[in-house]
Amino acid sequence: MAKPEMKIGEISKPRFEFRTFGQNFDESAKLMARLSGPVPKKVWERASDEIYILSKTNDINNTKIRDGKMDIKTYVQTVDGLEQWNPLMKGEFPIAKEVLENDVFPAFQVEMPKLKKDSYTLEEFLGMIDAHSDLQGVKVHKQRYGFMVNDTICEVGNVLINGAKVVTINSESTEVADILKTIEDCKLEGFENLNYLQAIKRVIGWINKPLAN
Repeated sequence: MAKPEMKIGEISKPRFEFRTFGQNFDESAKLMARLSGPVPKKVWERASDEIYILSKTNDINNTKIRDGKMDIKTYVQTVDGLEQWNPLMKGEFPIAKEVLENDVFPAFQVEMPKLKKDSYTLEEFLGMIDAHSDLQGVKVHKQRYGFMVNDTICEVGNVLINGAKVVTINSESTEVADILKTIEDCKLEGFENLNYLQAIKRVIGWINKPLAN
């Protein structure tokens, strides 16, 4: 049976991903652009402002806020060095106390603050994050350029993490073999696979390791 075709911007079964962060991936980015098939105009270039919620005690749940909506993904498994993540929950603000108690703070794996209100605005939620000793909200601006190589969804991005500029490049798909071929074709072998949680923690000093280059 033929494998399903990957389409940018459409939901599929949980994807595997290779992503790395550093200062310069010019050679790989040029190869990615030249090898790319056609992509929809809407993903030629995209910009967004997001807030990632980092937890000192959690590396398996990835929480971000964009356009007033919360998105939490959870780590599933690693196959051939590629990580697979699955949506855990989506929520909007104001957000109910029950959602914070049952879904959000358990995902952070930290002690829950006392919740006295029935719902919380985005500003109130971020205030709780700032006041928590094990949590931190980090502002992330993304400028992303989309490509399609070997039927994998790819991008090159300029990222500001609390104002610190880094570059990211990635390939994701439901098919591990297609990503591995893209890594080889784009000369990304040897670069460490880093997800956003790990990269941000390194930039803000929570993990004492450098980025991939």
